[in-house]
Amino acid sequence: MSIAGELVTGTFGYDGGRQVTVYLPPSPPEAVVFAGNGQLISQWGAVLEATANLPPTMIVGAHRSADETRRLHEYSPGFDTQRFAAHEEFFVDDVRRWTRSRFHVALPAERTAVFGVSASGELALAVGLRHPKVYGAVFCASPGAGYQPSSVLPHPLPRAYFVAGTQEPFFHENATRWAVALRSAGADVVMTQRAGAHGDAFWREELPLMVAWAFGQGAPRR
Repeated sequence: MSIAGELVTGTFGYDGGRQVTVYLPPSPPEAVVFAGNGQLISQWGAVLEATANLPPTMIVGAHRSADETRRLHEYSPGFDTQRFAAHEEFFVDDVRRWTRSRFHVALPAERTAVFGVSASGELALAVGLRHPKVYGAVFCASPGAGYQPSSVLPHPLPRAYFVAGTQEPFFHENATRWAVALRSAGADVVMTQRAGAHGDAFWREELPLMVAWAFGQGAPRR
């Protein structure tokens, strides 16, 4: 699917040379979505362009490690705290600083979200809860179970939008667990269930709905 916007890729020193790919909308961005699994999610600008009445939204996709174990340890804080912390610094600090300076965009929390699917859904939750003044919203699709809510959650909490498919019971259970925990802690939470299985097409179709909920006309601005 062709795009009217532009894809720009930069390479960082983290992990021997980790790439970040940015989707730039054709109009100046009014909202920014940071995402793990960046090889995948940065390519989804076309679905935003094809959806009416969305604000121009930039996607900043940090590429994942090719090593699956390392990827899981970077995305979930429960496995290897040092690996997670190093990736968190790269993702939250280095990538944001580069995005601001390279593209001359403001990054207020109320117009910034963090997005992840499957394992990177855990990353979105982890950094979203740790940095609510950076990311005003968490978009989480079909999260894994390596990172689970604690009995006491931090405050303040970002807004959160979860989606899971009827044909992926394990991931649906994980999303529901988080939605219930965050709602019980006072967060603004959406939990959506749709017919579908674990995969790119299912997640890609939900992204415009997430953007509309967080940044569309009538979305709260704090």
